[in-house]
Amino acid sequence: MLFYAVKKKALEAGVMARIYVSGLVNTETTVKVRKFPVDYYPIDYPFFGVQTQVSGVAYNVAKALCTLGDEVYLASILGRDIQADVVERTLQKDGIGLEGIRRDLEQTPSSVVLYDDSGRRQIYCDLKDIQEREYVWDEERINRCDLIAACNIGFNRSLLHKAKATGKRIATDVHVLSDVEDEYNREFLENANIVFLSDEGLPCDPGEFLWQLHCRYHNDILVLGRGEKGAMLYDQQEDRFCDLPCVPANVVNTVGAGDALFSAFLHFYGKGMKPIDALWRAQVFASAKTECNGASLGFLTEGELERRWNNMT
Repeated sequence: MLFYAVKKKALEAGVMARIYVSGLVNTETTVKVRKFPVDYYPIDYPFFGVQTQVSGVAYNVAKALCTLGDEVYLASILGRDIQADVVERTLQKDGIGLEGIRRDLEQTPSSVVLYDDSGRRQIYCDLKDIQEREYVWDEERINRCDLIAACNIGFNRSLLHKAKATGKRIATDVHVLSDVEDEYNREFLENANIVFLSDEGLPCDPGEFLWQLHCRYHNDILVLGRGEKGAMLYDQQEDRFCDLPCVPANVVNTVGAGDALFSAFLHFYGKGMKPIDALWRAQVFASAKTECNGASLGFLTEGELERRWNNMT
């Protein structure tokens, strides 16, 4: 109970967490389709159904945390192109500093998301050559932060070891995982204290898969996002599983819901809230986010979230 006890005064005083967020930032175009699978036709006119905005896991997480009131430092790599100019102007508008942004790529990564009326989505993500790049870390910034949110992008592998060497708590979201020994994500799983993932593509029962992850990596906290089925938590400190039901929403688009869940959990956990309580609020935050179209849209402030939470309870 030491971590929660140390953070209790900060939670009561309303002090925000300082979170170092590192990962992918890209432009994203969402396209509304009639249904899945998509039938072929030469042209369609989904009026106001095509939107472009800044997105990417690291941006979504950083913006969500800023909206909740945290102090955020964002690290990412962009291209030397017009899209990067748009990204930087958007970051400044959102109050996110540019100190950690490098423009070392030829082109900024981009994605296209197809979605239907039920909220189902299909994502095409073009990472350009970001997986071949390295990043020079700001160790002073890392040392000043309470939590390190290291998205599972290639250049963050060196961040994992640097943060762990300084004793920082590391959180990551490995998204879709079908094998406990997944080669790409193994380094993230081995080094993170907090691991989030989706239930898409699981090879077995969700609870069994979380137990396999726990036995293999001994992470402090495991969270499985289950969409309309809710979320599942394993808390190593209390050695218990918790299965939380879904928070109802008028779903428009589910893209970015996992990032929202991850962000809000880190916000409340970073302030000292117990994992189960942080996850309940994170579900409210993610649920509200799905009522908007776009991975980086629809975030609640902490005050708005607490009002929703109080109305539910």
